[in-house]
Amino acid sequence: HYPSHGQRFTGEPAYFEHVNAAARMMMSELGRSAKDYTYVVLHQPNKKFPERQAKLLGFEREQWVTGLLSPVIGNTYAGASLVGLTAVLDIAQPGDKILCVSFGSGAGSDAFSLVATEAITRRQPLALSTQNYIDRRIEIDYAQYVRFRKKLQMH
Repeated sequence: HYPSHGQRFTGEPAYFEHVNAAARMMMSELGRSAKDYTYVVLHQPNKKFPERQAKLLGFEREQWVTGLLSPVIGNTYAGASLVGLTAVLDIAQPGDKILCVSFGSGAGSDAFSLVATEAITRRQPLALSTQNYIDRRIEIDYAQYVRFRKKLQMH
């Protein structure tokens, strides 16, 4: 089943209110602005919301494009910002600053400000990259999906 959305704590108004507040509060507490970050990853239920929010926060396209995976893999719901973060960590260099903001319908947002250390370049080759996982996926048609998810009952 897919999550259902409703009321004022979910959907577009809540997304922009919570993501904006969490990001601005984090940057304010650290004395940073969008230009201080190498990358930003925002919760991404679609392509439009995080792009619009990133622009509103003052980020440029090159800061968000690496972590914006929803146009490629779809909405992973609670995992959306973290999957985007893995793509950024795959290429981050020591000293890169990364802002990551999650969102949960009805639950608000959390913001994380990370700085890549020297250890990142030693860790990156130890696992497949996010792009490797995307490249090796096998796309299935809707009929296969329905069978796998047992959406139809045969009587």
